Parts: sequence; structure tokens; C-alpha cells
Amino acid sequence: MVAGPGGVGIAAPQVGELQRVVVVDCRRSMRPCKNHGLLQLVNPKVTDGSGNVLGREGCLSVPDWVGVVPRAKKIQVSFQDLTGSPCMIESSGFEARVIQHEIDHLDGVLFTDRVVSTKDLVRRLQADA
Repeated sequence: MVAGPGGVGIAAPQVGELQRVVVVDCRRSMRPCKNHGLLQLVNPKVTDGSGNVLGREGCLSVPDWVGVVPRAKKIQVSFQDLTGSPCMIESSGFEARVIQHEIDHLDGVLFTDRVVSTKDLVRRLQADA
């Protein structure tokens, strides 16, 4: 997760594990945002969402591309922690976007499947070496 540009989340299937587990940590975001710190979500499910906002997304699975994707602005997520205890959190803004993005991976959906228009899918600018 931290190896990629701006990596703030990863889903188990991205690393070859067929489990419904995602890890999200927006503390390393390029722009400061409200967040819950390190989240380890087992069997996560968005149980409620409100608002709809467009935002730019990239992905470690598609490292050379970014695109504009619609997501709920605020979400409620139920999940289990690593001990199996049931949990629920509310999240908003960038962290909510990341959680939704990672849960999509558990269902075989990439951000490229959700871009508003193929015109909004562009090559990521490469940093000078």
C-alpha cells in the first residue's frame, strides 16, 4: 500500500488473498483529511450512504491511470475487526471514498469500471527521477 503513489488503501485480493479484508490508512494522504487512522476491515459493507460527489481516483492495480469517479460523500460501514467483533463507523470525504474504492475490489470492481466518461480516464503524470 505504501509502495504506490499516494497509496492509502489495499484489498486482500490485490495481494492474492481471497478474503474480504481491506486496509485503509488516510494518515498518509497527500492532503490532510479527517480520518480514523489505520482501519482493518473484515467483511466490510456500506450500510448507508448520502450525497454524491465526483473525485479523482487512482489505484495500485492500475498504476498508470487516474479517473473521475462518483462516490457517496458520507457512508456508514459495518465490519468485523481482526478478532471477529462487530464494528460500525461513519466516514466522510476522502476516507469514505477510499473505503468505497477498496470494498469495490472485494467485488471485482475497479475504479476504471466506475469512471464517468472515458474522457475522464487519463495517464498519471510521472515524477521526474
